[in-house]
Amino acid sequence: MKLIKVVHKAPMRVARISKRRQQIRLRRAMIALKCALEQEKQETKEMLEIYKRYTLGRAHKAELKTANAQLVDILKGLGLGVFAVLPFAPITIPIIVKVGQLVGVDVLPSSFNLKKKPTKAKEQ
Repeated sequence: MKLIKVVHKAPMRVARISKRRQQIRLRRAMIALKCALEQEKQETKEMLEIYKRYTLGRAHKAELKTANAQLVDILKGLGLGVFAVLPFAPITIPIIVKVGQLVGVDVLPSSFNLKKKPTKAKEQ
């Protein structure tokens, strides 16, 4: 009789563990997305500050280069945003990113590329 209870409860336990694992994976993905968006927000604020100084004639060439790189990142995000409103976006966006990697084109903004550069918090 105990064997039947154990066999009966095993699939339920596996289902609970699987559900919990998926919840943890989703939570980690959301935290990573939040961190990337925070970094992008901070870089955009810095970009706007540099452009403001440039209009006043107080920005250096290196700062302007950094601001232009961030502007390119914003345009990359807007380009992917167009595909987000299309039907089947969860399928098309990963395909676009993968094809871009195969061709050698960086489709994602720099804050979403985990391999490319560490965040400022990790450097300190």
